[in-house]
Amino acid sequence: MIPALNEQQTEQHPCRRPRPSVTAAFLLALLLCPALQAQTKPTLHGDPAHPPAARWVDTRLYFGLGPAGDPTKGVTESAWRDFLDKEVTPRFPAGLSVLDVYGQWQSKSVKSVERIRSKMLVIDYPDTPANNAKIEAIRTAWKALTGDQSVLKVTQPAQVSF
Repeated sequence: MIPALNEQQTEQHPCRRPRPSVTAAFLLALLLCPALQAQTKPTLHGDPAHPPAARWVDTRLYFGLGPAGDPTKGVTESAWRDFLDKEVTPRFPAGLSVLDVYGQWQSKSVKSVERIRSKMLVIDYPDTPANNAKIEAIRTAWKALTGDQSVLKVTQPAQVSF
């Protein structure tokens, strides 16, 4: 049991009552001291190779690998990685993302819907004619490799920060 303190003991005991002058002084020092402020600010200001003033886009490319119900048909994981290594990474070495996705497709000549194992490639890059040409080269290379009619491309403006 903790004994009750009288008013005089409460004022003298440092744990019983906060000291407003110490708290206020600490907050004032934190606000006014540039060294303390510098420690709380983010230190990552961007990558000089990727200037924030450039207009960036987010492009998603959808690649059909083969029938969803039969992983033995179509493009294997190994062949997909080879394609990434030879056609995509040399064009966009700074980074990209690949997601496994399920897709559906109806070609012009076939009336039934095909269910397809797919990959979605996501690349964010400065919107320049050279980078757009790289994207088109990737799509062309895939169609040549697989005989596919198309590679779906979706491009949107992006706000990018590193």
